[in-house]
Amino acid sequence: MTTPAQGSRIPEGALYACDNSKFGSDGKGRYWPGTEAWFAWLSRTVERYGPDRCLWALAPDEPFDAAGTLIESLPWLARIRELGVPAAYAAQDGYDAPGLLPWDAFDVLFLAGSTEWKLGPVAERLAREAKGLGKSVHMGRVNSRIRLGIAEWFGCDTADGTYLAYGPGKNLAKLLSWLRDLGDRPSLLGGVPETPPPRMPRPSPPRTAHGARQPVSGAVKALAPPSRASPRRHHRS
Repeated sequence: MTTPAQGSRIPEGALYACDNSKFGSDGKGRYWPGTEAWFAWLSRTVERYGPDRCLWALAPDEPFDAAGTLIESLPWLARIRELGVPAAYAAQDGYDAPGLLPWDAFDVLFLAGSTEWKLGPVAERLAREAKGLGKSVHMGRVNSRIRLGIAEWFGCDTADGTYLAYGPGKNLAKLLSWLRDLGDRPSLLGGVPETPPPRMPRPSPPRTAHGARQPVSGAVKALAPPSRASPRRHHRS
């Protein structure tokens, strides 16, 4: 995972994804550089590392605000696709209202929003709808075994979080055990699951659009092979 603020070096041969820093590691968007600077950074990143290795690039969004995200994202989705990479669209609180998801304009559904919303029934329904349309699904801020299981249950292809970044020596073994646990279970991505869905965490008090959230993203973790069903510009118009 890379962002305009991080400027992470992508290892040779590795896949990568481009977040936009609209939420940022501080949870307040302080590192958002503005739309033109963000797109210049994205263009340089794709040119340097190649479009074929890019899982997705997230369009500018408005954290916690579905209607605001639609306004922010629409002008940029086609431009992201013109770089030859899948365009990701952030699903936010408020998408229970109809007409707020431009399905034909993006390739990857990014489950963002508040913790309560992104783990709730609307997010699950949208994730399954996206998969039915041949799109990939990503969940942000996945920093626990429970949440990783929920992401898989929803059908997410990838997830990100800071769990490993904040303590690699201590947390790597735990993270690997989570992945082994998920890998040993019957697949939740098809057929009838043989185990019950993961227990949802107890909801915390609602947060406002300016409330603090836990930090985002240090790495992308694949829950299933990345979907390439969505066409890219260098393979289509």
